Amino acid sequence: MPNKNIDIAEKIASDVSKAGGRTFYVGGYVRDQLLGRENKDIDIEVHGIPVDILVRILDSLGERLMMGASFGIMGLRHYEIDVAMPRSEKAVGRGHKDFKVLVDPFIGYEKAAMRRDFTMNALMQDVLTGEILDYFGGMEDIKHKLIRHVNDTTFIEDPLRVLRAAQFAARFDFTVAERTRKLSSMIEVSALSRERIMGELEKVLMKARKPSVFFSELRKMNQLSFWFPEVEALIGVEQDPEYHPEGDVWEHTMQVVDQAAMMREHAVHPLWFILSALCHDFGKADVTTMENGRIHAYGHEKAGFQHIQCFIQRITLETRLLEYILNLTELHMEPNNRVRRGSHKKSFMKMFDRSLYPEDLLLLAKADYLGRQAAGKDEQSDVSEYAETEAILQTMLTEYYELMRQPYLMGRDLVNEGIEPGPLMGKALEYAHKLRLAGVPKELQLRQTLSYIRKRV
Repeated sequence: MPNKNIDIAEKIASDVSKAGGRTFYVGGYVRDQLLGRENKDIDIEVHGIPVDILVRILDSLGERLMMGASFGIMGLRHYEIDVAMPRSEKAVGRGHKDFKVLVDPFIGYEKAAMRRDFTMNALMQDVLTGEILDYFGGMEDIKHKLIRHVNDTTFIEDPLRVLRAAQFAARFDFTVAERTRKLSSMIEVSALSRERIMGELEKVLMKARKPSVFFSELRKMNQLSFWFPEVEALIGVEQDPEYHPEGDVWEHTMQVVDQAAMMREHAVHPLWFILSALCHDFGKADVTTMENGRIHAYGHEKAGFQHIQCFIQRITLETRLLEYILNLTELHMEPNNRVRRGSHKKSFMKMFDRSLYPEDLLLLAKADYLGRQAAGKDEQSDVSEYAETEAILQTMLTEYYELMRQPYLMGRDLVNEGIEPGPLMGKALEYAHKLRLAGVPKELQLRQTLSYIRKRV
């Protein structure tokens, strides 16, 4: 299938070649081609011609865009392609952006590749010939599913690379090289911005088959403490082995997050949903106790509120996300508990009414149930065991939505009956809503609510 971005890359490369230079695909595009993965982000790097010549070439092909002027990154309107020249960087601070950048089109291929973070990202592929330049063994590392840094000195200058190593490990099911892991453990990550942390976390949660690998790698690097202390606090928190044969709360949470990742396409808010899975048992670190030889974590769903707020506000300012997670985690045990107790329909209706997103609540309840697998246990047996519970919950949810579609008492109905707006009307509408959840038809809701009001006047 024709790809206009590839076509324009080849036109740029052809004109650069005529001017005496050479153009390469670089970064993730080359890596993903070798991995057989789709990557729509096309980055090319132009070597061997002055900047003004490249500018003239781009201007001749369309409307040039300056996408990162200080880094020498340009583009063309209507195309999704980044055009850069090789550059050298020197750290001048502790943050991800604290670098002095020098654009140098004649720096040489190897030196240009040396500034990349990992060998698999340091590959350069000639746009015209397809030749791949591999100065640091990136192709061999891809073959062996290994994430290995390019250069000791330059690697430690950018703290974001710690999270990128863990992120790539999760997304590609790779292993971080021991030397890279050791260097990562020595890097101070506190100067990173919340936006950078959230950016890497989103890639993991939305793209990785097993996001748990991200957190496991950070744990091996001793890099959970600053950005993910609430997750780290789950390590070693014991659980009742009868209900949690998988081990401590850390292991359970990692399994739940991986289960949630497999369900994310069904969630109303996929990213928020998986974050809820990560946060759902934060409270267990505070309330877990041993009583009569049994381990309990009574009230952990509410005990986690403060920890969830601290965690979410550390990585994002999105208030609706926080509201969603607090709601989902507070209710996450309710669906399965109601089925187990054989609760009446009214109880399910009240639960769904408290939930901001009932569909996502049921997904979290399922992930929570499935995230308790002992080593060597067949996952499909748990899925089969949960099928009956899931069927009951889906039936109740269907009935809830059907109930919500029925006519119900509103404020204007009370106004038509001569009731003045005010605190009493507010309480009356709350009473009417309870009747609605109980399946009482609108006409009867009105009569009973008017009776309720008369008794309080």
